[in-house]
Amino acid sequence: MPRDACAELFGIPENPVPEGAVVEVLTAEDGVRLRAARFAPPAGQPKGTICLFQGRAETIEKYFETIEDLRARGFVVAALDWRGQGGSARLTRDPLKGHIPHFSHYQRDIKVFMERFVLPECPAPIFGLAHSMGGPIALIAAQRHFTWFERLVLLAPLFGLPGLQMGRTARSIARTVTLLGLGSFFMPFGNRKRILQRVFEGNLLTSDQRRFLRTAAVLTAHPHLRISGPTNGWIHSAFGAMDIISARQFPASLRTPVLILTAAYEGIVSNAAITRVARRLRTARVISIDGARHEMLMERDAIREGVLAAVDAFIPGTDPFAEADSRHHHDAL
Repeated sequence: MPRDACAELFGIPENPVPEGAVVEVLTAEDGVRLRAARFAPPAGQPKGTICLFQGRAETIEKYFETIEDLRARGFVVAALDWRGQGGSARLTRDPLKGHIPHFSHYQRDIKVFMERFVLPECPAPIFGLAHSMGGPIALIAAQRHFTWFERLVLLAPLFGLPGLQMGRTARSIARTVTLLGLGSFFMPFGNRKRILQRVFEGNLLTSDQRRFLRTAAVLTAHPHLRISGPTNGWIHSAFGAMDIISARQFPASLRTPVLILTAAYEGIVSNAAITRVARRLRTARVISIDGARHEMLMERDAIREGVLAAVDAFIPGTDPFAEADSRHHHDAL
C-alpha cells in the first residue's frame, strides 16, 4: 500500500535536524497527507518568514544547511514535502515512483501549507524560495494568490527542458502513453533503480562532492524518503505546467517581484526557456550564477555565497554580505 506521511524529521551526524523544529502532517482538500515543518530563528524578533519549496525527488532533510543559513539571518523557515515524495504520502503502490496525475494537484499542497500552516503561525512579511520543480508551482501560486508572498526567489526553475528535440520527444512519448492509461508507469529513461545509483562523477547537479555525498548518505540512512525516476504522468503534467508559465497571458496578472537565479552550467532545465519567460514578466529579474550547476544551494561554498548574497540583496530586512560579487553572478538580461 502507498506509504502515508510522517510527522518526523530524520538527521544523520553530518546533517543534523535544526533545533526547535515543529513538524506537522497536513491534509490537503483531496485527502492527501503532507509533511510540513517550520524552524524559528535562534534569537530575537523574526524578520519574517521564508517558505522553502523544493524540487522533484527532494526532501526537507536535504535543505537543513540552507534552513540554518536562513535562520541565522533572522527568518522563520517553513518547508513542505510535495505529495508523492520525501515524508509526504505516496500516490502509488510503489513508493519509489515519482508520480503525479496533474501538476494542479501541487496547488492543493501549497494551498493547505500556506492557509493552515504558514499564514496562521508564521510572522510577516512572507517570502518564497523555490528550486526547480518548485519554481513553476510557486510562481503559479503567486499569480493566483498575490497576497501570499512579498517577494519570490526562483532557483533554476523548471520552465522548460534543455534541447528542443529532447523536449519534443519526451512530451510526445509522455502524452501518448498517458492517454493510453499508462500514466503511472515509468518513463523509458526513468526506473526504480535510478535514484539508487548516486555517482558523483559526471553528475549534473553540483560540483561539490561533500554535499552530493551528504544527500546520498541521508537517503541511504533513511530510504523511505527517496523516490526514483518520473512516471509518464508526471512528465505529461509537467509539460502542462510549463505551457501555463509560457502562455502570453500568464504574466499580465503577476504582481509579485521575482528574482530568478540560473546556473551557468545548467544541464537539467532550460536557461533559454527561463530567459523567454522572464522577459515577459515585468516584475522579474534574472541573474546567472557563475560556475554553478543545477542545485545551486548544494554547490561549493564560493558559489553558495554568491547565491545567498543575491537573496540577501533582494529580500528586504536581511544582513547582506555586501553587494553581490560580480565574480559569482551577473545580470543575464
